[in-house]
Amino acid sequence: MADQAVFAELAMEYMPSLYSAAMRMTRNPSDAEDLVQETYLKAYRAFGSFQEGTNLKAWLYKILTNTFINTYRARKRRPEESDVEDVEDLYLYHRLGTGASSSIGRSAEDEALDRFTDDEVKAAIESLPESFRMAVLLADVEGFSYKEIAEIMDVPIGTVMSRLHRGRRALQKALAEYGRERGLVDVHPG
Repeated sequence: MADQAVFAELAMEYMPSLYSAAMRMTRNPSDAEDLVQETYLKAYRAFGSFQEGTNLKAWLYKILTNTFINTYRARKRRPEESDVEDVEDLYLYHRLGTGASSSIGRSAEDEALDRFTDDEVKAAIESLPESFRMAVLLADVEGFSYKEIAEIMDVPIGTVMSRLHRGRRALQKALAEYGRERGLVDVHPG
């Protein structure tokens, strides 16, 4: 059994990434801080049941996700407050290159993504239904495996794969639609 005295030493390194995830879930700095605080309180109280040698990060994310689902999802959404920091870690954001040298060896998709702004990518991700958004964020932003996401979201791996597939397709469709509206993507009939 894990010793609660070592909780802070082991768990605190994950606070910045948990806060980033909480921001993406709640879309509000105050709610994100509350969510992380509640997550750490629950984790501290349950740390005696944590099995050493298992994935502490995934365990903390499961608590964060469950706390969000049980507490914050039921609340009415507040007007969105955004900050560039909550976009920085997004998977698609990392694909946005800068400078002329970045175009060497890049696909047409990568070049098109250069024209999207952070806000458009963020809006496309936030437009996803919650279960798809959570799966995409946990996989493509946080880097969790299908198995870890299944444990965090408490669903079968097949459900994770389906939600990721559908979420990524919806994201692709939203960004393609934006690209067509702005003349960034050719419209081919049929």
